[in-house]
Amino acid sequence: MRVFVTGATGFVGSAVVGELLGAGHAVVGLARSEAGAAALRAAGAAVHHGALEDLDSLRRGAADSDGVIHTAFDHDFSKFAANCEQDQAAIGALGEALRGSGRPLVVTAGLLGLARGRTLLETDPAPPASVHYPRASEQTAMALAERGVHASVVRLPPSVHGEGDHGFVPMLIGFAREKGVSAYIGECANLWSSVHRFDAARVFRLALERGARGATYHAAAEEGVPFREIAAAIGRRLGVPVESRPAAHFAWFGTFAGLDAPASSAWTREVLGWVPGEGRLLEEVDSERYFPA
Repeated sequence: MRVFVTGATGFVGSAVVGELLGAGHAVVGLARSEAGAAALRAAGAAVHHGALEDLDSLRRGAADSDGVIHTAFDHDFSKFAANCEQDQAAIGALGEALRGSGRPLVVTAGLLGLARGRTLLETDPAPPASVHYPRASEQTAMALAERGVHASVVRLPPSVHGEGDHGFVPMLIGFAREKGVSAYIGECANLWSSVHRFDAARVFRLALERGARGATYHAAAEEGVPFREIAAAIGRRLGVPVESRPAAHFAWFGTFAGLDAPASSAWTREVLGWVPGEGRLLEEVDSERYFPA
């Protein structure tokens, strides 16, 4: 297949590009800069020049493909609502180009905050977007599926780990360095599901190749890692105390740090034949990779 990938030079997207190429697919990656284009060519992918806000470029990229994987998202939380609107428009443009063709569109969504007090299942729908959490990637994809687009969703855990990680765990490390304590909130009974980025990339490929219209898949290799153990691993590495702190300790990140996010991937494994095989989160965190000299 000729696969158009947005976010192709990102942490997850670059792993998806490598996974697709390794499986024999041709890959065309979206690039807005010459540096991004060079990285794609070096990986063995073709380049489609454009940007998330350039909807015509997205339509052209999707129209010239056999399938699309959308991993791009602007994670600048200072303009989160605007980025969510941009994401919805981008998914809509990609779906518009694929409508009626039967060609797959795989959209990235998140697991964090979708279920409280229990393990999230693939069959659990995402709640409506709100002013408190305006991202609607999954809801937009499901609306496209109802209109005949072969759209599906891959939900990612709060921790997607591996070399080059710049997500939530590095943020926690940054807070611990800054404040001299590796913190958790309250009694800290919350769990975070997790996955290595290479294992996540395989879910995206399998969803593209085998996925059903309107299906939701969980790229969760570990159902629930205790947040307190993540904090403890960070504390050991930095040589700082591990203590309970109020949510305000984490500033804007406090809402995320306190969320419970265990997620099952049993159905995903069964229907896609996915078998994760990379390192576990606590092994990764307690390594030089996250704490270079």
